[in-house]
Amino acid sequence: MGCICSKNQMMLEKKLEYVTETNNNDTISIENEIISNEKKIVKEEEIDTTIFGYPELVLNLINKIRNNPKEYAYIIEESINNIIEEKNEKNPLKKKFVYKGKVKVALIRGKIAFKEVAKELRNMEPMEPLEFREDNCLPLPDCIEDYNESTYLKNKVREKEERGIHINCFYKERVSDPDISVLLMIVDDRNKLDSGRKRKTILNKDMKYIGITSKYIDNIFVSYFSFSKL
Repeated sequence: MGCICSKNQMMLEKKLEYVTETNNNDTISIENEIISNEKKIVKEEEIDTTIFGYPELVLNLINKIRNNPKEYAYIIEESINNIIEEKNEKNPLKKKFVYKGKVKVALIRGKIAFKEVAKELRNMEPMEPLEFREDNCLPLPDCIEDYNESTYLKNKVREKEERGIHINCFYKERVSDPDISVLLMIVDDRNKLDSGRKRKTILNKDMKYIGITSKYIDNIFVSYFSFSKL
């Protein structure tokens, strides 16, 4: 398990090709309310990356954004150049947007969502950094079936609460590149109902602590994020 507190970080070099996959079991809980959302991983074309210290890298990136959201607005605008429009085989009348970098991920609204978030960040004041909390770390399963099953994650959070550890929000991620992972969490481009929930959690000044775990399961990168106010 990749955890910020672990000295033995996972170090893997893989060349993987993922086919289009829709994961409808991702969950997010805000103030103890679990809301289903959709995360589409289109393709992770060719990874030749050493996965080392993913939690540390992601936490540092998140705290840099919290410290200076206005500066990150420019990074989001620059990343718009990586958004492409592809032919939608299933619905030719509907646009299909894809973020194409080291990782290729399906988007819902594309450039519009990125521009809206950049504007929001410019109006945001700096906030205190999140502190890593080992108790917040949620244990990852050993098989991808459990990861895709939302009940597993809910049960792990419930076990934490039974031990007196309060988690306000938690969710899954599947993008192994820290920069792109954080970018897509901040933009959080999903349908209008769910869009922005992850961003609002990450950039919530009331959130004080974070837990991050990550590892490969059957050559698929997975991770859990959890946040708390206390």
